[in-house]
Amino acid sequence: MQIADDKVVQFHYVLKDDQGQQLESSQGRDPLAYLHGHDNMMPGLENAMAGKAKGDSFSVTLAPADAYGERQDGLTQRVPVKHLQGAKKWAPGMVAVVNTDQGQRQVTIVKVGRFMADVDLNHPLAGQTLTFEVEIVDVRDASDDEIAHGHAHGVGGHHH
Repeated sequence: MQIADDKVVQFHYVLKDDQGQQLESSQGRDPLAYLHGHDNMMPGLENAMAGKAKGDSFSVTLAPADAYGERQDGLTQRVPVKHLQGAKKWAPGMVAVVNTDQGQRQVTIVKVGRFMADVDLNHPLAGQTLTFEVEIVDVRDASDDEIAHGHAHGVGGHHH
């Protein structure tokens, strides 16, 4: 079965920067799952997945525009420290998670005080050329529920 719209794809990945340094990996964890064709995956990676099948492995290098976007200057915001998730003590350069109206978002700490922190809203990997090494673990038809909700359910997907 080939990857196409309304298919649920499970995959493992290794993410590397343009110097070949490993930044992230899903190895040793559950594979990621997403619903193809529903804007749940960065465009460049989703385009590279189209037409692939279970068992396929490939590597794709994405320019910033096809990954996490270009860095935008002046994209900082002041937020209450109590809204930062991921650590007990914060310092500039650390990556935190905050809940927004659009879901969870990664931000980088610019400056931190006792009650408020200035955060950079650019994704920590914005502006970088990234290489994904991908292994397709499974491809299946999405359920009616998954299509209605616009995302994959179950292992590696969304849990309600």
